[in-house]
Amino acid sequence: MSYAAETAVPASGPLAGAVPLGSAEELREILGTPHPIVIDKVHDRLTDDDVALLARSPFCVLSTSDAAGNCDATPRGDGPGFTHVLDSGTLALPDRLGNRRADSFHNILSNPHVGLLYLIPGALDVLRVNGRARILTDAPFFDAMTLKGRRPQLALVVEIDEIFRHCPNALRRSGVWAPETWEGAGDGPASA
Repeated sequence: MSYAAETAVPASGPLAGAVPLGSAEELREILGTPHPIVIDKVHDRLTDDDVALLARSPFCVLSTSDAAGNCDATPRGDGPGFTHVLDSGTLALPDRLGNRRADSFHNILSNPHVGLLYLIPGALDVLRVNGRARILTDAPFFDAMTLKGRRPQLALVVEIDEIFRHCPNALRRSGVWAPETWEGAGDGPASA
């Protein structure tokens, strides 16, 4: 039985009358089959284009989940090229000072599967990386990740399972890089 079939829709409240998707087959009937080019673009080793994009990207979102499947997505960033390419199948992200919650690290300790989504401000390039992560407390390459005299205490190393360029339509539709859509962007707290 699928998760969708196990979850009942409440008889009242905001989901009253909602019709849940029941299966992967029903999903395929609704969406159709992906074009072969969408499937064929997935690879398990970094290409020169992937490395060039990583060199330009100052930001990514790291997605993790714990052993029970509870999910977390957290922003990671630094100057362009903050992600270090160790080889064609391995990336390293230095840990920088933050709020010290370490939700992602706690999750990785019980479930090594991660997803990374790299963005470049102003560009429609989106790079997706899925893989398995481990947390290191030291390695020779930590020296190369020193920033403003601070050597990272931890690094996240990701062994790539799959990597591909993602369709930029969501960025285009949202206007996320268009200044005219930034209404209220200066409002609210400056930091979390």
